[in-house]
Amino acid sequence: MDFTETITENTLRAIRFERPEHIPVVFWINPACWHHYPRDVLFELIAEHRLLFADFPSPEAALPELAPWERAGEPYTDSWGCVWKTTDDGITGSVTGHPLADWNALKSFTPPDPAQTNGMGAIDWSAIKDEVQRAGAQGKRCAGSLEHGHAFLRLSYLRGYERLLLDMADGDHRLRQLIEMVETFSMGIVRRYVDLGVAMMRYPEDLGMQLGPMLSPEQFRTYIKPVYEHLMAPAYSAGCLVHVHSDGDIRALVDDLVVSPPRRINALNLQDLVNGVDWIAAKLKGRICIDLDIDRQQITHFGSPEQIDNLIRREVEELGSREGGLMMIYGLYPGVPIENVKAIMDAMELYAPFYS
Repeated sequence: MDFTETITENTLRAIRFERPEHIPVVFWINPACWHHYPRDVLFELIAEHRLLFADFPSPEAALPELAPWERAGEPYTDSWGCVWKTTDDGITGSVTGHPLADWNALKSFTPPDPAQTNGMGAIDWSAIKDEVQRAGAQGKRCAGSLEHGHAFLRLSYLRGYERLLLDMADGDHRLRQLIEMVETFSMGIVRRYVDLGVAMMRYPEDLGMQLGPMLSPEQFRTYIKPVYEHLMAPAYSAGCLVHVHSDGDIRALVDDLVVSPPRRINALNLQDLVNGVDWIAAKLKGRICIDLDIDRQQITHFGSPEQIDNLIRREVEELGSREGGLMMIYGLYPGVPIENVKAIMDAMELYAPFYS
């Protein structure tokens, strides 16, 4: 399992503010949806929205296999020794087993090898190299990615969230050793992707809660920001675009995230209503590419199709421009009424060419 993807020239132009043909739009279907919705209904919607699903397999094709950490009733131990559990096939589980909950275990702890794993499962660098070269021969570019939760969350998986925050509050010297271990592993991933010539590196993890971040801005600056700076440096040196993702309310961290390294990041994927569309427009528009995560909690789940259309149009008007700087993604999870699913797809396709 790898974290490599082909990125279109249109996406690169949007990130670089080079007048893309249309706003890049992504509609991602969580694997759990395939047993929560009638499959024929989902495939019918997919067939009607080819801008969103140009490369989606036909109904006759086998659906993607669930990742080991997405299988209900089957606890999964990742490459770091963290134990994941989920209660619904397709939904990423949560970590219930923390291998370094007791600091005494650190003395004999051996981190995984980035030549063999991305942290969650096996990684085949030879296959990734072939993929990058094949894409290059076709005039396409690839993006590499660290595992989701590569820094702060990985520390919380290893120690446990509350223990980690106490470690930060106490300034525990052993935390520095663990941070160095996690950073060294991730650096091995970053350097391999950069050496393969990817056009963009992704740095995804969640730092926000429903209200406010999961750690204080001071804790972020002290313990996590330096890791980000170090891990982004090889990408900047190679001329790669840098893409950062975080769910939740990250307003208190954005200044450190956006200008975290010596150079400004190129794109930030953040949630719309949790952070506020007006705030995003005032704070980020024109500074970096806004990769907007469309609401999954309020309007798209409980609102009407008309409200969904109004939301997406408003976001395009307030955050987009002819020069670019806006991308949009929606993640479908079980529970959204099917008429709202269609309304989201319709609106994303309708407003993608808004500035064309």
